[in-house]
Amino acid sequence: MKLDILVFGAHPDDAELGAGGTIAKEIALGKKVGIVDLTRGELGTRGSAEIRDKESAAAAKVLGVAVRENLKFRDGFFVNDEKHQLEVIKMIRKYQPNTVLCNAIDDRHIDHGKGSKLVSDACFLSGLRRIETTVGEENQKEWRPKQVYHYIQWKNITPDFVVDISDYMEEKTNSILAYASQFHDPNSNEPETPISSKTFIQSVKYRAEDLGRLVGVDYAEGFTVERLVAVDSLDNLI
Repeated sequence: MKLDILVFGAHPDDAELGAGGTIAKEIALGKKVGIVDLTRGELGTRGSAEIRDKESAAAAKVLGVAVRENLKFRDGFFVNDEKHQLEVIKMIRKYQPNTVLCNAIDDRHIDHGKGSKLVSDACFLSGLRRIETTVGEENQKEWRPKQVYHYIQWKNITPDFVVDISDYMEEKTNSILAYASQFHDPNSNEPETPISSKTFIQSVKYRAEDLGRLVGVDYAEGFTVERLVAVDSLDNLI
């Protein structure tokens, strides 16, 4: 399956929290979008890997993604080495995306920064034809995405550009709430975490509102880039 956009997240719910509105918008515009989770989030304080498997499938349905896969790397302990890079390369070559979205370049959770660099390096290496990969018995061809963008997560990183998601904030919020085990539940007896507080979901909405305010729209999501972003003309700017 050829995808327009492939979104990577170190954990289930990273893609939704960082880029859920953009994913929903691009799908509405006719793009084919897929998500690849690097881990099952098995070290998470709340819930379990099995619960999060079900939640990630539910979130994928909310957003309408074409495919979602999980590479089942070790949560907390995966590294940016040849073994892990080759598995990510296989996903890139399998789906041949023009654009890749991935974790924040620096963040509170160590897996986010690691996942960001791992995917970025794999995007480059995937374009080298002398790196051989196979899926099943099929040899894969080299493929390098045209753009690699990093969404913003816990830390307030200044974006290089923002996407207007004013019409897709509801889809973003609903996809996040699909991870019921991770967020505030007054009836839960599980330990509290930074994202299970009463105000966390509100803070996600506030960030989108604030980024939107800066460009004159209701809600926006921010991204950082690895190379300069070009536009066809000034008329394409908001």
